[in-house]
Amino acid sequence: MPALHPDVQALLAMLRAADAQPLESLPPEAARRSYLAGRRALQPPPDEVAQIRDLAAPSPAGPVPLRLYRGEGTAPEERLPCLVYLHGGGWVLGNVESHDWVCRRLANLTRASVISVDYRLAPEHPFPAAVEDAAAALAFVVERAEGLGVDPARLAVGGDSAGGNLAAVLALMGRDGALPRTAMQVLLYPAVDLAMTS
Repeated sequence: MPALHPDVQALLAMLRAADAQPLESLPPEAARRSYLAGRRALQPPPDEVAQIRDLAAPSPAGPVPLRLYRGEGTAPEERLPCLVYLHGGGWVLGNVESHDWVCRRLANLTRASVISVDYRLAPEHPFPAAVEDAAAALAFVVERAEGLGVDPARLAVGGDSAGGNLAAVLALMGRDGALPRTAMQVLLYPAVDLAMTS
């Protein structure tokens, strides 16, 4: 096996020195704080973007917090392609803050709008809470596309890990007519294989 890159060696040494408890051994709230702190410590400084707006999508369970990012160099009047982004974290961890860096980077790289969804987490909110919140967010983006400055014909859903799973579910719901159809799905290491073989 090739030697580890010095940056990876330094990261592993830092984790050993911190003597951090495994997230799965902590109560949910403590695991969430540790997860967020770890992500903040390991990420480079966040990119500047053209705009950030906190929003809320209505749903039967209450408002679903959202954060809208517009990529740097985009004009305020431009109707941008949009990625509705669902964060990872095993349906238990993560929020718009933990995935702020990646949403900023995606908005800038694509010169698009990214709308991050802060869906309800388990175990306090078991299935199907996360799916319901994600669906409410997507419906809100489509209904309010003009006011959000997004083009509903160029709408994608995406996410990492558990968020990739939720994005795939939204795409299937769109295909089956339960939600507006999206133009694309962007799945980053999605949790979509129940057997966990890939």
